[in-house]
Amino acid sequence: MSEIKNLNPTCIWKNFHALTQVPRPSGHLEKIQQFLLDFAREAGVEAFKDPAGNIVMRKPATPGMENRKGVILQAHMDMVPQKSPESTHNFETDPIEPWIDGDWVKARGTTLGADNGMGVAAIMAVMEAKDMKHGPIDALITADEETGMFGANDLPENELQGDILMNLDSETWGKFVIGSAGGIDVTATLEYKEVETDADDVAVKVTLKGLRGGHSGLEIHEGRANANKLMVRFVREAIEECEARLASWQGGNMRNAIPFKAEVVLTLPKENVEALEELVADWRDDFADEYKQIESGIEFFCESVETPATEVPVEIQDNLINAIYACHDGVVRMIPSYPNVVETSSNLAIINIEGGKAAIKILARSSREDMKDYIVKTLESCFNMAGMRVETAGSYGGWDPNPDSELLHHLLRVYKELNGKDGIIQVDHAGLECSVILGKYPHLDVVSFGPTMCSPHTTSERCFVPSIEPFWQLLRKALEEVPVK
Repeated sequence: MSEIKNLNPTCIWKNFHALTQVPRPSGHLEKIQQFLLDFAREAGVEAFKDPAGNIVMRKPATPGMENRKGVILQAHMDMVPQKSPESTHNFETDPIEPWIDGDWVKARGTTLGADNGMGVAAIMAVMEAKDMKHGPIDALITADEETGMFGANDLPENELQGDILMNLDSETWGKFVIGSAGGIDVTATLEYKEVETDADDVAVKVTLKGLRGGHSGLEIHEGRANANKLMVRFVREAIEECEARLASWQGGNMRNAIPFKAEVVLTLPKENVEALEELVADWRDDFADEYKQIESGIEFFCESVETPATEVPVEIQDNLINAIYACHDGVVRMIPSYPNVVETSSNLAIINIEGGKAAIKILARSSREDMKDYIVKTLESCFNMAGMRVETAGSYGGWDPNPDSELLHHLLRVYKELNGKDGIIQVDHAGLECSVILGKYPHLDVVSFGPTMCSPHTTSERCFVPSIEPFWQLLRKALEEVPVK
C-alpha cells in the first residue's frame, strides 16, 4: 500500500499517500483539517482554519520575488465516499488502500480521492519546498466541495491576498479550463400515510447494481445508465402486470454522482411471484441489450424478503412512479459555440421512499442562468404535478470564460516550453469553485488545470501516474516565472 510513496515526483506522491491515510469524506472533515494544520506547522508556514472550515496557508515570497503577483493555489479537501457492494470500508474511520496497476493508481473497493487529493498534495509540495523561487502564495483548501461547495460559498471576503488563482481540480492533463457550469440542488419531498399491506401478499426485493455510475458533470454526456431511471421502467410494468405495490425505494447516494445501484421492495399476491421473476429476467436482457456498448456489469435480480407491515398508498405510489418516469435525466442541450461541451443537464441522483416519506434529489447544471432556471422549472413542474413540495438550495453561478486571461497565456507558454506542444483551452460542464470564489473576489485572474484522472466519484476512480511529473514541473515553473505586478 505504501509503495505509491516511491513514485515520482516523490514530493507529491508522499503527500498524496499521507492524505489517503486520513479519513476525509464530505461532511466529516475534522481529521483532515487538523492534519493540514499540523502539516503547515511542521513546514513552517502560516495556517489557519476560517469560519467556513477552509484551511488557508500563507508562504511569503522568496528573496527578490516580492514584486511578483500574488498566487492563490486552490483545491478541496473532501472526497466522494463511494464503495463497492462487497466492501466493508468505513470512510469516517478507515484509510484508503491505494495500489499501482501499471500506469494507474487505484483504490481497493472505494473511490481513490485523487479528486481532489492530488491538488491538495501539490499544494503541500509547494508549501514545504525549500528549493523553488516564487512570489507570495496563499493556499486555499476548501471544505465540503462535493456536497454543495459550502466552503467556497461561505468563504469570508478579504481573506485571500492574491492576484491570480490556480485551481488544481481539473482531470485532464494538457487542458486548461477557463469556464464551467453553474449548478443547483433540487429536492422534491412528500409525506404520506402508509396503508397496511394485504395479509395474503408476499414481498420481493428487486436490486439493480453493477452500473458504471460516474461524475454527473464530466460524464453525463456519455449515455451511462442511471439506476433510478432504469428501475422505474421495471417498477411501472410490475405494478401494471403483476399487481405489485411499492413498499420502499432506495437509489443513489451522492447528488453529483450518476447512481449505479437501486433497490425496491414490492409486495404482490404470491401467485404472481413467478410472473415477476420472469419480468425481472426480461428487463435484465433488455437493459443488457440497450447498454451493451456502454455498460458491461449490469446485475438485475430479485429475492424474497419479509413482508413489510405497510406500503405506499396506490394513488401516492402511482403519482411518484409517474413523476420519476417523467423526470428529465441527462443532457438537455450542448453549448452552441462549444458543440462538444454540455450546456445544461440534470442528474436524478437520489431516491428514498419509505416510512411515510418520499425524497427525490437532483443536481441540475448549466453554464447559462436562464437555462438553469428552465431546467429547475421543468423539474418543479414534474414533481408539483405529483403533489410534491419542491425546494432548491446550493445554487452557484457559472464561470464565464476569459480567453484573454494573462494567467492562461502564461500557463500555455510554460506548458509549450516544457512539453513542445500547445495546451488545449477548455470549458467544462462540471462545476468548479472558481465561479463562487470569483463572486467574492471578482478581480482574480483564474485558470484550472491538473493531472489526468478517470471516473471520479466511482470505485473505478484512477490517477494516471505519467501525468503527475509534467503537472508538477508546470506548476513549479509557472510559480517561478509568475508575472510582475
